[in-house]
Amino acid sequence: MERTQGSGTVLTVLAEQHPSIPDGACATTVLIELPPGDPGTPPHRHAGPVFGYMLQGEMVFELEGEPERVVHVGETFWEPGGDVIHYQAGNNLADGWSRFVAVMMCVPGQPMLTLVGDEELRQRRDRRAPRPRPRG
Repeated sequence: MERTQGSGTVLTVLAEQHPSIPDGACATTVLIELPPGDPGTPPHRHAGPVFGYMLQGEMVFELEGEPERVVHVGETFWEPGGDVIHYQAGNNLADGWSRFVAVMMCVPGQPMLTLVGDEELRQRRDRRAPRPRPRG
């Protein structure tokens, strides 16, 4: 926590990454709002890095090669973009909305988000972290 000199303003670093930013990239900030139980966008990838902050609720978050995890209010997440598949960004709550802000570094001439097809998911299934076992 840092205080701005001569002010009561408090600056708290929530996360720090050192990604490659594509030359000529633009930054797009979006608010994503997921209704109760919404699974979010199907498996996809982003051309550039994405940085996010959870405002409300809980999100199930899973990137290729990492186990799924739950992101809670006040927590951050990021993904490097490029070839990495983003499997999940769904609402973990069955009875409430989840909202988060994401800042995406968009590569000129490339879509901000590209869905990944079933065939590619099959070909890369060995790169996905083991799935949690169902309870019961």
